[in-house]
Amino acid sequence: RQQRAPEVAWSGALTVGSVETAHRAAGAMALKTGKVGTKGKKQIFEENKETLKFYLRIILGANAIYGAVNLFLFYSSVTFWTWGLLAFALVVYSFSYRWMQGMAHPVFSPDNALLDGGIDLNMEQGMAEHLKDVILLTAILQVLSCLSMYFWYLWFLAPGRALYLLWVNILGPWFTAEPPTNPDISEKKQRRQERRQIRKLQ
Repeated sequence: RQQRAPEVAWSGALTVGSVETAHRAAGAMALKTGKVGTKGKKQIFEENKETLKFYLRIILGANAIYGAVNLFLFYSSVTFWTWGLLAFALVVYSFSYRWMQGMAHPVFSPDNALLDGGIDLNMEQGMAEHLKDVILLTAILQVLSCLSMYFWYLWFLAPGRALYLLWVNILGPWFTAEPPTNPDISEKKQRRQERRQIRKLQ
């Protein structure tokens, strides 16, 4: 099996577009009637179950395709990196999916009544959105790597985005924030200026 480096622009557009398409599919699957922000714990619980099932199918499907292609079609050209990158993908899947499971963990009363539906995994701008991005990106690149291992280089989009969010949300505001002013000092300066103006008028 010959491997060649894909064109970066085409590969990036394909990956980003596929992630957005999968997000829309997941959102449509979990969409319920009612206004945003008025979800009840029962609705959150049911939507979280469907969301976890959806991403579990993506993980299983990507691994099934990857395993079938490399075990049956290109077994003679399998290298150490073939299984090494599979192990890397499994670690990413396990970490991201278990984190989502922990966020969506429901709480029941002794009589099996739902007390808490867990954190809404479909909440916009939440941590679950980033975890879902990681799973989708890894699954897409895992399937595309059946054509060329060079597709795995696009996985660096994940830490790149993480650094971008870290700068925009935490580091950037912290470095560009103005130093806090002491209200006592500013009041004293204001009083001095008022006294000087009064003296000038006298």
